[in-house]
Amino acid sequence: MIKIGITGGIGSGKSVVSRILQVLDIPIYIADDEAKKLMVSDPHIKKSLIALLGNQVYLDGQLNKKLLANYLFAKPEHTKEINDIVHPRVKEDFLTWCEKNQECPIVGIESAILFEAGFKNVVDYSILVYASEEVRLERAIKRDKSTAELIAKRIAAQTPDREKLLLTDFLVYNDGNIAILPQVLFLLQELKKTI
Repeated sequence: MIKIGITGGIGSGKSVVSRILQVLDIPIYIADDEAKKLMVSDPHIKKSLIALLGNQVYLDGQLNKKLLANYLFAKPEHTKEINDIVHPRVKEDFLTWCEKNQECPIVGIESAILFEAGFKNVVDYSILVYASEEVRLERAIKRDKSTAELIAKRIAAQTPDREKLLLTDFLVYNDGNIAILPQVLFLLQELKKTI
């Protein structure tokens, strides 16, 4: 089994690439979605978040997203604290998910923080979905119905693409000028050569 990691900054289009791969019968583990589920269901995560933020981090059994977001964005080191609690469990969950999908020759994980969360060592190849900052900003504002200022802050908080490029095996351009599907099909051809 080949495990691929799909990453990219906010608004880059990593979810578009993931959906194309899913249509091509490649199972994709969406780390962000699974992390949200684990933050409510995993006893270790819950215990650690309560120890860090107090009982009010859960309201009626649900994650207090507002409290968590306020904490996350208050200081950069807070993001690392939360990631250190959540992402080791996400990594374990991903590896269990891979075992359940072991009949598949290729599986993937989509994560905006693939490298930062330590997933580089559990995937065989990584794919960076790239779009210019201007394009990403425009897409994210439209998608999230947010302000340019808030999206710009989120972009600034992410690891720059130039740093991710040094760790990436494949690059998919999603700037609106180059069709994505042929790039993904080429990528799959290259991956299948390694099976």
